[in-house]
Amino acid sequence: MTWEIVIGLEVHTQLSTNTKIFSGASTAFGAEPNTQADAVSLALPGVLPVLNCGAVERAIKFGLATGAHIAPRSVFARKNYFYPDLPKGYQISQMDLPVVGQGALTIQVEPLSGNAKPYEKVVRITRAHLEEDAGKSVHGSSQGVTGIDLNRAGTPLLEIVSEPDMRSAAEAIAYAKALHTLVKWIGICDGNMQEGSFRCDVNVSVRKPGQPFGTRREIKNLNSFKFMQQAIDYEVQWQIDTIENGGKVQQATVLFNPDTGETRSMRSKEDAHDYRYFPDPDLLPLEISEAWKAEVRATMPELPQAKQHRYVNELGLSAYDASLLTSSREMADFFEAALSAVPSQAKICANWLIGEVSAQLNRDGLDMAQCPITAQQLGGMLLRIADGTISNSGAKEVFRTLWAEGGEADAIIEAKGLKQVSDSGAIEALVDEIIAANADKVAEYRSGKDKLFGFFVGLAMKASKGKANPAQLNEILKQKLAG
Repeated sequence: MTWEIVIGLEVHTQLSTNTKIFSGASTAFGAEPNTQADAVSLALPGVLPVLNCGAVERAIKFGLATGAHIAPRSVFARKNYFYPDLPKGYQISQMDLPVVGQGALTIQVEPLSGNAKPYEKVVRITRAHLEEDAGKSVHGSSQGVTGIDLNRAGTPLLEIVSEPDMRSAAEAIAYAKALHTLVKWIGICDGNMQEGSFRCDVNVSVRKPGQPFGTRREIKNLNSFKFMQQAIDYEVQWQIDTIENGGKVQQATVLFNPDTGETRSMRSKEDAHDYRYFPDPDLLPLEISEAWKAEVRATMPELPQAKQHRYVNELGLSAYDASLLTSSREMADFFEAALSAVPSQAKICANWLIGEVSAQLNRDGLDMAQCPITAQQLGGMLLRIADGTISNSGAKEVFRTLWAEGGEADAIIEAKGLKQVSDSGAIEALVDEIIAANADKVAEYRSGKDKLFGFFVGLAMKASKGKANPAQLNEILKQKLAG
């Protein structure tokens, strides 16, 4: 029986402000419990919320980056529910009039299995609304006791809600990763999933192709792309098995247990009317003028997709290389800074970044922001490859030294004697000696054994201690062996 998977995401993005959305309390991670829970976060009698301008500007940035409608007037509402870590009994959020309306995000999907080729897909964004975070329940610190840490209460969030446009775990992961890259790229979120700065709720349902949407279940608080794939795969199979065995899927909120690889129901899923939304009486409507949007737009960096198009159309790179180079803003910035040393060598610069640099970062467990060599150091080495001063093998030795010890390419080349021999006279003399010493092999080569050419190249490179310019050596060898 054929089933179609339907997935939509709600992503809670913690905005990168230093203070909370409605007060001046710090948002720094890792403080002692309850040391950043101020009177506004607790809604003590007499306190009033004041909207953080920086949070609004970050929401505007997101709207601009996704081509979304940015509401000239939006309203905050109280979402009423009880959690032990929500002492107010309500969360200030947005419902009917969110700050960011419909937009879209183009994603590159890499199928998770099989021989299917990567493809591009547009995922529609329904809305993105500002809200405050709740606190945190801490289980297990004392036996039989749950602690409450209210440091997160009032932390600014932008909740980004997609349309149910995704049809596989691969598409959901590609969307989540693209969103993660984007919010970091435009500087509105640090993207730290371990610290809860980027959390995903995944709505999953199944249906027969062409039929109405099935009943969805929401998998809460996924903070790992790996766990997201596992949770979706399990939930999809559970729903299919339930229906095919005569059961019925009930709308619910579920949690994923990474230890067992299973989802389990936490509570029946609430609808909007269960929260009794009503306009917050302490906050005026948020008004965003065209002038304010223009000011924010002027601070926006070039976006990943625009960079990809430029790299392909202006630098002649492949779409694949361009996508890898824009996988993070740090990577793109590093590439462009290194390229400034060798402006006409975009391909060799891309190859080194995607190849040697990325491989060494992976081996050392580092990300691009922690790269121990600078773009200027790499650019200096690439310049010496481009002008023929060093060979590719020599460049690898320079790179290893730069990575381990630092320094400058020119000094390393000089100290290690890595300069290529590009003197055609010297190379000719070396080739003449080799041909004279190997008359039998020369005769075999001239009789049609072309594969012996590599034998002569090897002898010549060994005689030159690896310093002969390969291009010149090959050309001179061909001429001499031809007789």
